[in-house]
Order: sequence, then C-alpha cells, then structure tokens
Amino acid sequence: MLKTLRIILAIISLTAVTMLFLDFTGTARSLWPWMAKAQFVPALLSVNVIALAAIIVCTLLLGRVYCSVICPLGIFQDAVNWLRGKVGAKKKRKNRFRFIPASTRTRLSVLGIFSLLIVIGLTNVLAASIAGLIEPYSAYGRIASQILAPAYDWANNMLASWSESRIDNYDFYRVTIAVSAPLLAVAVTTLVIVTAMAWRGGRDCCNTICPVGTILGYLSKYSLLRPVINTEKCINCGKCARNCKAKCINAKAHEIDYSRCVACMDCISLCSEGAITYTRRKAKAQADGTSCGTADRSRRGFIIAGAMLSGAAIQAKVTDGGLTALKDKKPAVRATKVVPAGAVSLSHLSRHCTACQLCVQSCPNHVLKPTLGLDGFMQPHLDFTDGYCTPECTVCSSVCPVGAFHPVSAEEKSSVKIGTAVVDADACISASKGVKCGSCARHCPAAAIEMVPVAAGSDNLRPAVNEEACIGCGSCEYHCPAGTVEGMDSDRAAIHVEGILKHREI
Repeated sequence: MLKTLRIILAIISLTAVTMLFLDFTGTARSLWPWMAKAQFVPALLSVNVIALAAIIVCTLLLGRVYCSVICPLGIFQDAVNWLRGKVGAKKKRKNRFRFIPASTRTRLSVLGIFSLLIVIGLTNVLAASIAGLIEPYSAYGRIASQILAPAYDWANNMLASWSESRIDNYDFYRVTIAVSAPLLAVAVTTLVIVTAMAWRGGRDCCNTICPVGTILGYLSKYSLLRPVINTEKCINCGKCARNCKAKCINAKAHEIDYSRCVACMDCISLCSEGAITYTRRKAKAQADGTSCGTADRSRRGFIIAGAMLSGAAIQAKVTDGGLTALKDKKPAVRATKVVPAGAVSLSHLSRHCTACQLCVQSCPNHVLKPTLGLDGFMQPHLDFTDGYCTPECTVCSSVCPVGAFHPVSAEEKSSVKIGTAVVDADACISASKGVKCGSCARHCPAAAIEMVPVAAGSDNLRPAVNEEACIGCGSCEYHCPAGTVEGMDSDRAAIHVEGILKHREI
C-alpha cells in the first residue's frame, strides 16, 4: 500500500510540474504554481521559509520522500528504473543491484562545489549558470522546455490542423514552436547522462552528484519513520538488496544506509517474509543496524553539509493598421540586456536565476528568450522581434520559483522603467525616406514617443522619445517596419530599447 501511494503521488507530482512547462494556455500555472516553488533549491534561493520548513519537517518525519514524490528529476529516474526492469532477461531485470558503501567524499565534494558556485554566483554570472546545471529542478525544467514542450506543441498543432480540415472545428489553435539550439544541446546532454546513470545504476545520480540528495540524506538519518529490518524474520535471501535502486541495503549485516534511502518502499513490497517494515526508529543507533561510529560520522557529515548550505544561504503576429502582418526582423544589438519588471536589476536576476526556463515557457507574448552568450548563459532576457512586454502582463514575476523576479502587480509594472527607447534616424523610413509612418508613436502604451520634424521646415518626421516617460516595453521596436522594407540598408528596427542596470519607478 505504501509503495502504491508513493507511486500515485509521484505520478501526480511529475505531471503537475511538467505541465507548468507544457501548458501554453496558462491553466496549470494558475492552478498549481506552488509546485515549482515547493522545490528545495528554488525555495532556498527565494528564502521561501514555509516551503523549506515543510520539506525539512517532512524529511525528519518520513525520510527522503521528497526525492521520490516531489523532485521531478528523482521521479524521472524512478521511471527509467521501472522501464529498465521491463527490458532484458528476467533474472537480470529483477536482481541487478548490490549494496555499495556510500561515496561520502564524492557527495560532500559536489555539495561543496555547488555551495561555492552559489556564493560566487552572487557576483559572477558564469558561476550562477554552472550551479544551475547541477540543480535538479532546473535540470528537469530544461528537459521539459526544450524537449518535451516542442513535442507537445507539435502534437497540438497537428491536432489543430486535423480538427480544422476534417471536422471544421476551430476549438484548437496552433502555437509557435521555439527551440534554442544551445539550450537543446544542454537539455539533451542532461537527459542522456541522467538516463544512462539511472538505467545502469538506479539512484546513482541522486546519491552522488545531486546536492539536494546529499543535504536531505543527512537529515533523513534522523527521521522518525524509516524502513527497518527485523533480524528475527529475515531469512538472508538478499532479495531486498539486489532490488534496491539506491544500493543502500546491506543484507548480510541487516543494515540500511538511511542517507541514501529514498523511502520508495520497494523493499517492503518485495520481502515475502514481512521482515522489513516502515516504522519508528529505535532509540539506540544499534537497534536499526547503524553502528555508533557510523552515527558519529553522520553527525559530522551533517554539520559539514549544514555549513556549506548556510554559505549558499501566444501571441499572433500583430498587423499595422489591419493590413499586412509585420515581417520578422533581426534582433537589435544592445549594449545592456533588457529584463522584465520584477527583476529589480540585471545583477539581481543574474545572481538568483537558475535558468529553469519556466518564465521563458510561460511568457504569453514570447518575448522572454534564453541568453546564449556566456554573460548569463541560459538566463532570460527580453527580445522584441516576436512581440513586446505588455504592461498588464505579470506572468514571469508570478511563476519564478527562485526569487529572481519579485512579484509585481499590473499597476506597479506600468510605472517601472526597465529600459529606454533609442532612435536610429538613418534607419527610420520616416526620417530618411519621408514615408508617413509613425508606427512607434501610435503603438507606445506610455505615450512617450511623438513625431517631430527632422529639421526646421522639413516635412520628414522622426520619432522623439521622452526618456522620463518611456518604460522600455519594446512596443515601438516590435512595431517598427524598418528592416523589412526593400532598399533600406538596415535589417533591424530603427528604434530599439536599451536596458538599464537597475530598474526604477517613473
């Protein structure tokens, strides 16, 4: 029963987290946004005391159930292990593991490196990006956003086409499929490594290179409830050890390494003698098969881990005037990246973001893109070639689980300056060609642009930007037709937004 309950909860949890990245309608994000914020590292970085307390209390009561029920990457490894159990010769499928002593040095070394990267990441963007590669939730987020989401969107578009052509039904609609080659490469690499480790070694990834598994592993040594071997009932068949994907059961010594046990309950369901039960831990360490020396080492490891942890403490193409849809243009070249309101500053976003891609997948206007350069690799920035950041949209600030974006209301966002529009008069078709345009001024939601004569007595008009009123939403850049007009030297918009290092109210 315990195993069945664990599997049901894990399936629900994995589905819920995955749909946060896949559901382009926004329904999942409105119903269970807390699923992303309940992940350990995001809760730690955002100082989500409630989520952290819940995870710690749950671990101290029930053991490492977080790794089996909440963590999407952990659940994914269980799914790979289950699939591996269905492939190959029956004997090899069912008895492919054996007890291996814990790789304590490796685990603490990885945790130390991760913690150091988090600390260095407070001032170094590259270090923060590397830390995001190790963090389990963000790693799964990139797999979901770069591999699963495009497949999901493709299936949706196929269904929409079939529905329109075959049954004349337009309830479904097509969506844009966006894939970043560098991020796809990172996601595929992560998927291959995690899958290979799970296929070959069960929970090796969780118990060697996952910093969250190491931290919760030391906490779980003191959990109230845990699997316990009854030496009187045990017949030393070794079935539990040979099928333990965490490789933490020493059947000969009747011991379980609780720092690696993920409370999957597989051993309980496998034992035909009922010799393993999920029950309260004994008062003495020796009663549950752990020696005093091991307990002392566990306490020392927990103190070290604690010290390390404390240091880490669908938008369709818009038409201009209802005529022809605007064509794509090349992205503007900016001296400073533009990031959405709620990011507070470029440095704040860089220090806190783990590049999970949830905000990028959630952006309804498709203007949040992952950075491809080393300066904040995989972290989000605004690109106005496919849309603009509408003042009333606050999705990114509401879904961010790590505190890289502070929550802002639509009213607050409308008064936050994230950048300033800059005009290139030589590229402007109104200023240089005398074409009556004014598209940027018409579409500015802040009324910060007006068309003025290029020179006294001239009929040619150019945009003039009121820098104090401009909020940097990018509507002018998106709606500018320059770069799509034949005969123009520029292939970019004649007006673009330059980011500012620190946002401010206007």
